[in-house]
Amino acid sequence: MPTSNPTFDPTSKATPMAKKVPKKRSPKLQDDGESVTMMAPAFLSDEAKSKAGLLDLSVDLVARSSGLKRSLPEGTLNALAELVRVMNCYYSNLIEGHNTHPIAIERAMRKNYDKDPKKRNLQKEAEAHVAVQRWIDGGGLAGRPTTVESICEIHWRFCSALPDDLLWVEIPDTGERVRLVPGELRERFVEVGKHEAISPGAVPRFMKQFESFYTGLGKAEAIVSAATAHHRLLWIHPFLDGNGRVARLMSHAAMLETLDTGAVWSVARGLGRNAQIYKNHLAACDLGRRNDLDGRGNLSEETLSEFTSFFLKICIDQVDFMEKLMQPDQLRTRILSWAEEESKLGALPSKAGQILEAILYRGELPRGDIPKLLQVTDRQALRVVNALSDRHVLTSRSSKSPWRLLFPATLAHRWMPGLFPPETSSAGATPTA
Repeated sequence: MPTSNPTFDPTSKATPMAKKVPKKRSPKLQDDGESVTMMAPAFLSDEAKSKAGLLDLSVDLVARSSGLKRSLPEGTLNALAELVRVMNCYYSNLIEGHNTHPIAIERAMRKNYDKDPKKRNLQKEAEAHVAVQRWIDGGGLAGRPTTVESICEIHWRFCSALPDDLLWVEIPDTGERVRLVPGELRERFVEVGKHEAISPGAVPRFMKQFESFYTGLGKAEAIVSAATAHHRLLWIHPFLDGNGRVARLMSHAAMLETLDTGAVWSVARGLGRNAQIYKNHLAACDLGRRNDLDGRGNLSEETLSEFTSFFLKICIDQVDFMEKLMQPDQLRTRILSWAEEESKLGALPSKAGQILEAILYRGELPRGDIPKLLQVTDRQALRVVNALSDRHVLTSRSSKSPWRLLFPATLAHRWMPGLFPPETSSAGATPTA
């Protein structure tokens, strides 16, 4: 999957790496002339009873999130962010009914795929999701998380890396199988539960309006409106398939930028652990205005307010959960306890813990510092480092670069307990941590 940030034409079937030939949407594509006001309210009005409470939640979220990154050095935060990407992928896919455990996802990232074709395809799906989020976390959507171009590029980057078997969508009414085109806005009518989405010809108009609503907002308004944008994108249902993952990746990108999260927490875990409540809120937000006290738009402001409260509380829960796991002294104790146990079992050299401890404090450890740190010869130092590297807890960009920490999914139950269920456990909708 490409890691560049090409100009992307959301109406083109060509990949971003190819020469652009703008694609004209079919003249037969039906546009029922729906007014873009159908997705109003785009924002909660100042008159909404819950607005003050939601602003308080947003202020709380900003305060809690701002201190999260200060607890650990940059190298350790970057390593943790990679594990969080795998975790987010697991929970986002779980919402869609695809249960690929983080350990299996990590194996796929090392090109160690399952022999079973269905499991292998799901591993590749997860691998694609992690790659897209890594691109987002690296600044791929900086300044533009809610533009039409960006949303289509998220879809393209994810779907273009999927196995062909996962690119076919069955139309419920006819049983017809249609191939999904990565990055292309849908050209068919769709229904999601009881919600009949807008006509396919109207999708570009609504997406343009979506962009005008949610791009360039101030920080406070962007945080409170994060849930609104999340639902309205799903309400438009711009793609034939893949909308849920795209919406969650868009929300992750928006929070990454607005709150400077450092990618060490994401709303996806909380949504995945409360999947049915999340889906119920989305369905409720599809409903029309109930009465004269329910806002002034076409859709219910009350249900949108309830979803916004749920969404922001989920974010706060996830920040609190990660803040507890990232307490430096406790993290150090968990990691060094593991290293000590492994040394007693003969699985690691006795001095392995000293290297881990040094990296936890510094963020990285130059190769030349290790013999002096351990008070051993270069050859003995290399043996200790290789043992840690073989366990996938140390990594280096090159043969001369400093060593940095890794947080492997196989050790998450020891190093970051509660981040996701054990591999043998099924994960369903459970209370947020």
